[in-house]
Amino acid sequence: MERRDDPREAVGLPPPRAPGPDPRPAPSPEVAHDLHWARDLRSAVRCSALLLAFLLLIDHAAGTLTGPRVLLWTGLAALLLLVLYPARVAVGEGWLSTRGLLGTRRVRTDHLVSVRCLDGVGQRLVLRDTSGARVEIDPRLLVANPALWHRLDADARASALRGSLVCGATALRRVSERVDDEAARAVFKVSGLD
Repeated sequence: MERRDDPREAVGLPPPRAPGPDPRPAPSPEVAHDLHWARDLRSAVRCSALLLAFLLLIDHAAGTLTGPRVLLWTGLAALLLLVLYPARVAVGEGWLSTRGLLGTRRVRTDHLVSVRCLDGVGQRLVLRDTSGARVEIDPRLLVANPALWHRLDADARASALRGSLVCGATALRRVSERVDDEAARAVFKVSGLD
């Protein structure tokens, strides 16, 4: 058997190591992410770009387009992007985090104190844990991502069993009903019974 010279040895480098375990921790398969975040981000960017194009086109057609007005319209489009920018939601065993432009918020879902549903222009689900951390998410996000909901629901049940969840059974039941309804609609649609 012929031995091949390793070019590394010729320049004084050690021979390559045999592949071993990867020193980086593997991402937990238990973490659920918002599957529609990238689509929502593209929609936000598209809306902002369309607003900017529309404003510039109108200003140009009116003959009033100047440098300061371009900056004004660009700032307005950037403000719209900030308002529409979707939070990136992830749920793991015992925690839920939202990451937006202004930072990350994290709440312990296995130590929840309250879950409240705020009604208004946009419905929000407010989660608060025993340490006082608070996170707001859109309940439609949980309906659209059943993996997020099931992880959150399991931890909320653990909080209720532990006795820390004193307020929120009604809000959680409403979200659960919406998730179940959406799942049933999807099954009927796939089976052709809709």
